[in-house]
Amino acid sequence: METRELAYFAAVAEELHFGRAAARLGIAQPPLSRAIQKLERRLGVTLFDRSGRRVALTPAGEVLAREAAKALDAVAAAEHRTRRAGRTEPRLVVALKPGGDGALLPDILAAYQSCPDALPVEVVLCGVAERARLLRDGTADVAFLHRPWEDMTGFDTEPLLVEGGVAVVPARHPLAGRPFVHLADLDADPTPRWPDPRTPNPGASGRHASEPHVSGPHVSGPHVSGPHVSGPHASGPQVASKSLGGSESHVAAGLRAGDAAQIMQLVALGRLIAVVPESAKEQVRRDLVCVPVVDAAPTTVVLAWPEQTRSAALAAFVRTAADIAKVATASIAGADVAGDTEDSGRWDRTG
Repeated sequence: METRELAYFAAVAEELHFGRAAARLGIAQPPLSRAIQKLERRLGVTLFDRSGRRVALTPAGEVLAREAAKALDAVAAAEHRTRRAGRTEPRLVVALKPGGDGALLPDILAAYQSCPDALPVEVVLCGVAERARLLRDGTADVAFLHRPWEDMTGFDTEPLLVEGGVAVVPARHPLAGRPFVHLADLDADPTPRWPDPRTPNPGASGRHASEPHVSGPHVSGPHVSGPHVSGPHASGPQVASKSLGGSESHVAAGLRAGDAAQIMQLVALGRLIAVVPESAKEQVRRDLVCVPVVDAAPTTVVLAWPEQTRSAALAAFVRTAADIAKVATASIAGADVAGDTEDSGRWDRTG
């Protein structure tokens, strides 16, 4: 199969509409239809069900959609990494969402500068779903991700910091004066809910979460799987939001939020309560209050990089980050030591 054929197929698989896919690709619809038919004949399978009013992927098409995404990512990554390797002034590109480093990055950068293998560091700030994509397409060398809310397929990782969750509420909210709350205490207010990646049918029940789960190993653009409200919120205001750093969210009243500032504005207006990792407290505005949520799912801040990467500069960065994280974790009373069970030799994979 040619890369062009995979790109044509991927466009139709994502749009599930030949006309929109053709417009996206900048070609006429008949050549696109012929290319897909030719691909189906060559493979000996039907990729799309065209019998109804809507185009749908067949089981064979669903498999190829996953594999085509991986192949196209690999091609894009090869191009980006080759171009970057040829630069006269190489650098290490680090991707993170605002506040997604657990407040570790300033100390990491300061310590990394003194490493013999260090390169100049370029920091790329992006949305939640962008970080993994930048790693997969070769734009970034390493990224701060969050477990268990993100897909780590194809990455080596170094756990840095385990965080609890806090509920961000208006200062006048009845919960604002409490020393802590439980998730059940938040059921009276609209709260972001996300499908649980650990259950076979995530749409069946909602849960509070501090990070969305990015759908699948391939993200073609900043989309996130199925934000929704369920359970006790189903009859209330329909809220679907990303926590700090998300790319898009909606509420039924017509309000639209696309970044941390907008999410915090919705909280200040009493439209929702956001449950976020505790390190996000540094970004919270003065008219909001953070209340610890004792039964919120813990979030682990991890460094992630593509498997089988061989880079002395990256190895030095991961090693430095692990050391800084240990110091930071030890200074937090009662905090668990992130990486206690997995830090032995992890960074050596890049060396």
